[in-house]
Amino acid sequence: MLGWIGLSIGLLIGSALGAAVAFRADRSSLAIGTAGSILACVTGAAASIAALVSSLEESFLADWPLPIGEIHVGLDSLSAFFLACIFVISGLVTVYGAGYLRPYIGKRRLAPALTFFNLLVAAMVALVIARDGIFFLVAWEVMSFASFFLVTFENDREDVRRAGMTYLIASQLGVAFLFAMFALLGHSAGSFNFDSFAGNVPAGGSLAGICFLLAVVGFGTKAGFVPLHIWLPDAHPAAPSHVSALMSGVMIKMGIYGLLRTLLFLGSPPAWWGALLVGIGIVTGISGVLHALTQRDIKRLLAYSSVENIGIIALGLGVGIIGQSHGNGAVAFLGYAGALLHVFNHGLFKSLLFEGAGSVLHATGTRNIESLGGLYRHMPVTGLTFLAGSLAICGLPLFNGFASEWLVYLGAFQAGSGLPAAWGVTAIAAIPALALIGALAVACFVRAFGVVFLGESRTEAVTGAHEAGIAMRLPMIVTAVLCAVVGIWPAGALRLIAPAVQMFTHAAATTETLESLTAITRIASVLAGLVIVLVLARKVLLRGREVSQAPTWGCGYALPTPRMQYSAASFVEPLLRPFMALIPIRVRRDGPNGFFPVKATYEERLGDAAGERVLAPASRAFIQALSRVRIIQQGRIQLYLVYIAATLVILLVWQLAGVTGR
Repeated sequence: MLGWIGLSIGLLIGSALGAAVAFRADRSSLAIGTAGSILACVTGAAASIAALVSSLEESFLADWPLPIGEIHVGLDSLSAFFLACIFVISGLVTVYGAGYLRPYIGKRRLAPALTFFNLLVAAMVALVIARDGIFFLVAWEVMSFASFFLVTFENDREDVRRAGMTYLIASQLGVAFLFAMFALLGHSAGSFNFDSFAGNVPAGGSLAGICFLLAVVGFGTKAGFVPLHIWLPDAHPAAPSHVSALMSGVMIKMGIYGLLRTLLFLGSPPAWWGALLVGIGIVTGISGVLHALTQRDIKRLLAYSSVENIGIIALGLGVGIIGQSHGNGAVAFLGYAGALLHVFNHGLFKSLLFEGAGSVLHATGTRNIESLGGLYRHMPVTGLTFLAGSLAICGLPLFNGFASEWLVYLGAFQAGSGLPAAWGVTAIAAIPALALIGALAVACFVRAFGVVFLGESRTEAVTGAHEAGIAMRLPMIVTAVLCAVVGIWPAGALRLIAPAVQMFTHAAATTETLESLTAITRIASVLAGLVIVLVLARKVLLRGREVSQAPTWGCGYALPTPRMQYSAASFVEPLLRPFMALIPIRVRRDGPNGFFPVKATYEERLGDAAGERVLAPASRAFIQALSRVRIIQQGRIQLYLVYIAATLVILLVWQLAGVTGR
């Protein structure tokens, strides 16, 4: 199967180069880039799913001209699972992107967007199959820079340039921690080969703990752990919508993959690793959904929602690690299975939601929720698929988000009854956190769907709205169907990911777990059947009858206007009151004065708590500390030569001391 995966990488790179060569012909670039990506994703998806089902393991090793490292690639169940996520979601997003980019033909060169899109997918594939630290970091950096150029596609806008720079700085800060981690592992093992790491890092020792913390920071920056998530809310709105779908649906999960792969290096984990991830998951999940509730930009809302779902994945991993550390296979299986299944589920429904947001932007020209309304009448397919994604992301039955969150719930409950009290309570903390996250997510997406698609249009932006083309609608329909299929048949999805879960714990799904998922299938099937029956009954009963429409009761208002609707801000204001201390909101109001006021203004500026209260002060303190080092920069060449000579003497003494010690 590695050969087929290699063929997919070749197709992606070849089509990226082909799109770049056809730089001046936008239509040719679009055709070459899209065709190559679709063919590569179909080939890779078939190979990765086959490898996952058969639990196939393969490896390939070859030298390369660099003085360190080697080209060592491999395929196991964990890699196969993430490859399936990459290829399935990237393939759907590619088709959507072909329709999304078409209006740019003749207005902006498409070759860079297509070239870096395919390079991003190829880099993620190479990253997942890498079995050497140097090769892994090379793929990681290609992924980071390719996504940076995609984020800055519309680089004539200042906000896009600023978002791209924030993302680039965050990426490079994160990779610095990964360099340190691989340096420690390579020094301990005498090689950067992944196979040599596991046997040379004492499980539970100080080196393993340091490497785990470095991995949490380095990979957590890409995944979006709070407070390292600061780049997400800027980068996703700045990027084209199909790029946002790919980055949120797949790319940020490379941080989760890296963390999972590191856990395999470090042997049996101590329980405090799981407790740390449970804490990170609680803070990340609640912070993400609270900030999502305050957003007026629909893509920024979805970006914060991605932070929330990364928190849910971290909760599952934390519960799994706590169970694994105490030898409780059932808890470990449920935690890891919930986390991995949510990786795939989030990839589906979040890419669907970003595609829906892109279709809204394509039709109206605005991302501001307060400027929309009544879009369902103009865009029924987009409305229905966005509704499906909203139900899925809220973790409601009939859709896939419920199944993965249910597994995390089960794992936390079993940890409470089957583990020592202190660690059981730590795992149980995931239960109220998940419940709060789920409730706030429901409020968030009732607000988003209701304000955008229901009611009356608030501005003229909605007047000329129209449904997207078939290239944009088809991927949304397919993704919505996949969300429903996994939601109705979660036991099948669990069996598919079980080989990847069993790389961390040899336990299998218990009978009780399978029975609960089967019950979900039965209940979901009955609900789905009832919905279908009601829809058909309505059509039959109304056949041949005149159906008229009239406005709802206006509560006594003779001439209600769209301005009398709930705004997005007013809808959630009562919910946010208990959490106002956690969300920085600056208000500037100029109220009406006198008996006949001429004007009044009210303006809110929403900030990010982690950015304004943690990262910004830390950055200022760091810059201030660095400024004190400027004293060594005197501008005199003689002094710089002294620095060089002193450094060489220190290195020589250090080297001689090392030789003498041996």
